[in-house]
Amino acid sequence: MRNLDQLQTTIKDLIHDGRGILAIDESAPTIAKRFKAIGVESTEENRRAYRSLLLTTPGLGEYIGGAIFFEETLSQRTPAGIPLPAIAWEQRIVPGVKVDKGKIPLALCPGDQITEGLDGLAQRLQTYRDQGARFAKWREVYTITDQNPSSFGLEANADALARYAAICQEEGLVPIVEPEVLMDGRHNIERCAEVTEAVLHSVFAALLRHHVALELMLLKTNMVLPGTEQPKARPDVIATATHTVLTRAVPAAVPSINFLSGGQEPEESTANLNAINLHRDRCPWNLSISFGRALQQPALRAWQGKSDNGAATQQALLKRARLNSLAMRGAYLPDMER
Repeated sequence: MRNLDQLQTTIKDLIHDGRGILAIDESAPTIAKRFKAIGVESTEENRRAYRSLLLTTPGLGEYIGGAIFFEETLSQRTPAGIPLPAIAWEQRIVPGVKVDKGKIPLALCPGDQITEGLDGLAQRLQTYRDQGARFAKWREVYTITDQNPSSFGLEANADALARYAAICQEEGLVPIVEPEVLMDGRHNIERCAEVTEAVLHSVFAALLRHHVALELMLLKTNMVLPGTEQPKARPDVIATATHTVLTRAVPAAVPSINFLSGGQEPEESTANLNAINLHRDRCPWNLSISFGRALQQPALRAWQGKSDNGAATQQALLKRARLNSLAMRGAYLPDMER
């Protein structure tokens, strides 16, 4: 394979015991929504200031091994003129980039969605690589209803993920493959497990059809959870359901599975991650995180768009990163939140 050494080096740099991935790749509408909640306008300068503040957190590299950037962030710099990807790498945090262009309804499949962005992807990856990105991320989402996802929805989304992953490896970037089964809805945890297993089977079948090297990719996926209209499940129940699905559907060749926080509260997602990792010695994969909101929510609340709050913002981020690092080892306790 072309770029084999480069891909292997990136995998090695991304995967460490107790280090996860920080997702600061929110789209313009998403980060505008989060900024609005704290009374901050979503300007390019405010986005740069906030993400720069996160990436310059002293000690963050002890707990975070990779950071997913939004496209504009790759070209942004600190006030001292240092590119943000270089700032990340100073702490051995590997810079990556979100490359999908968002979801749209899948034609003739009511309730299913598909992600755009494959056209011109190879050329964009070359530009991102020149800007410092070493891995990429593509997300497909699956809504659970009585009819969804449909069999064609499963196939179409899996094929898009596989085509993206193949292009990434061809261009020397490690692909993070992200199929996310959404929490929204009234489904129980058994239905989430059923759908998640079907999604993962379809994704890995497509990856193999497209000749994607499983050893040179990461899986980013949801925990198995009940829908938002159902009572919450205990962490041990979530861990058992998640382990069952993963062992049935994810090949051992995949080096790491990085869990999404999936709309959970920060403390809740950490407790669930810890429960999953209590039995990690039985798993062939590294079990890690790729949390966005669940890592950043306390930091955003501390920041409030004010430069005077910089130290408090970084402390809030570092606390959640440290606690999640402990959870990746099955060593987190709720009392540590105090």
